[in-house]
Amino acid sequence: MKLAGIACAGLLLLAGSAGAQEGGKAITKTTISLGTATPGGGFPVYGNAFAEVMNAADPALSIDPRNTKGSNENIPLLESGQLDIALVAGEPAYEAFMGIGRPATKLKILTAMYSSPGMFVVRADSPYKTIRDLVGQPVAFGAKGSGLPILSRYILDGIGLKQDEDFKSIYLDRAGDGPAMVQDGRAAALWGAGVGWPGFAAMAQAPGGARFIAPDAGEIARVRAKHTFLKPLTVPANSYPNQPTAIDSIGSWSFVLARESLPDDVAYRLARTLHGQEAALCKKLPQACETTAANTVAAAPNAGLIHPGVMKYFREVGVAK
Repeated sequence: MKLAGIACAGLLLLAGSAGAQEGGKAITKTTISLGTATPGGGFPVYGNAFAEVMNAADPALSIDPRNTKGSNENIPLLESGQLDIALVAGEPAYEAFMGIGRPATKLKILTAMYSSPGMFVVRADSPYKTIRDLVGQPVAFGAKGSGLPILSRYILDGIGLKQDEDFKSIYLDRAGDGPAMVQDGRAAALWGAGVGWPGFAAMAQAPGGARFIAPDAGEIARVRAKHTFLKPLTVPANSYPNQPTAIDSIGSWSFVLARESLPDDVAYRLARTLHGQEAALCKKLPQACETTAANTVAAAPNAGLIHPGVMKYFREVGVAK
């Protein structure tokens, strides 16, 4: 999505409109722009569920999801005030917070979304069984600008492989294009992450089925030794069709980040509404069951990165001190 298409998005927060009625009295809505990612990936699915639950729970809120190019576009859009809040994968968030390859960001965490254990998926009849079997093969590593290629780059580096030298790397214009490329042979594997990820679901439900390839225990240990911010994570059994056993991998937490200038009272209201609706969001989207106040406190690299308005709410409900 081009910047021009959302150039005024950040201004929407200030432009309330009396668009709802309650007891005969007009309610001034606070419209909040939410950046997601390209169609066919997990972020738009999550963003739409997030918006639907929040908008239903608070008639004075209007969360407005926007498709973007993903994490790497969402961060500068937030920093320039062109988005109010946005979905960002763990690795680009970590690099932005730590100032890796760029100045440290002043963006704040609104909530943790879900954990993202990374792994490859191949056709069930594929000859590839391990990550090293895929060396030299064409592999779709995710959409350009998304966090998925960054996660894979860290994991592969941890086991001594280079993404763009040891594989014929493919970067997608649309996240949803990946499964078809594996099914028709243009790619040997598709990289993805998490429970309920649309690309994995599409592969698992395709004729002939699919298999998953994750780092083994030794590879996980090597990755963690080199990149300590990555954590051991598990995809529970039966998360996808014909996946009878749990899959151990490694990854990080994705976040909803807020622009630095998002007012404290707005962040507080968002947190109060969201965490009052944790059960409803979980019912709407299984991977959103991890969107909890407790997980946000645990997943944040440090508490100072959580928006002050959110921390005020967390202290009130006893989740944070």
